[in-house]
Amino acid sequence: MHETARARIPAQKVLRHSVRGQVLDALRAALVDGDLVPGEIYSGPALGERFGVSATPVREAMQQLALEGAVECLPNRGFRVLTRTPGAMAELAEVRALLEVPVMLRLARTVPSEVWAAMRPAAAATVEAAEAGDLAGYAEADRRFHREVLALAGNAQLLQVAEELHRRAQWPLPGAARTPRAVLVAEAGEHTALLEALVAGDLALSDSLIHAHAHP
Repeated sequence: MHETARARIPAQKVLRHSVRGQVLDALRAALVDGDLVPGEIYSGPALGERFGVSATPVREAMQQLALEGAVECLPNRGFRVLTRTPGAMAELAEVRALLEVPVMLRLARTVPSEVWAAMRPAAAATVEAAEAGDLAGYAEADRRFHREVLALAGNAQLLQVAEELHRRAQWPLPGAARTPRAVLVAEAGEHTALLEALVAGDLALSDSLIHAHAHP
């Protein structure tokens, strides 16, 4: 593993319980934050040293990331973070819109206002993370909000596919500047505005906001 790449991974200790899950969460956050750099190779032992754990849970977590399309396994070398292109990210956005928009439009017409009102804490969590400039925290809150909305459709397969697409769409492009806090705040505000339109039963505004949020 390159020393410059190692330096970008913040040193932190991982508690011993649920080690693999904690390492996986930490690596996912590092992907979103840009601490795991596209094109760089990372070894299990070196990352384990950074997290204060053995190489085994790191390798297990990395194998999960490989299944998710974030890294590729390099026998006897480690794991390379895959490089994404603007075209690939645009394709992800298109697929997400094709999948989520029809479902959300249907839900807007069938879900009672009190159910939408109960989702205000999830929307507020995205605003809180955005205002703090917490990229990884915002990414998690954003996925949680969308997951709660789509869960109303009662389709487990939809949730699984949408979650994977959403996670992939949050990985930054190589060399991309850190997402400004103002952009995060604006995106989080869209959640709040949409939710309030749904609570109010304003279908015209809800439809407009759903399309706008899916096609920024």
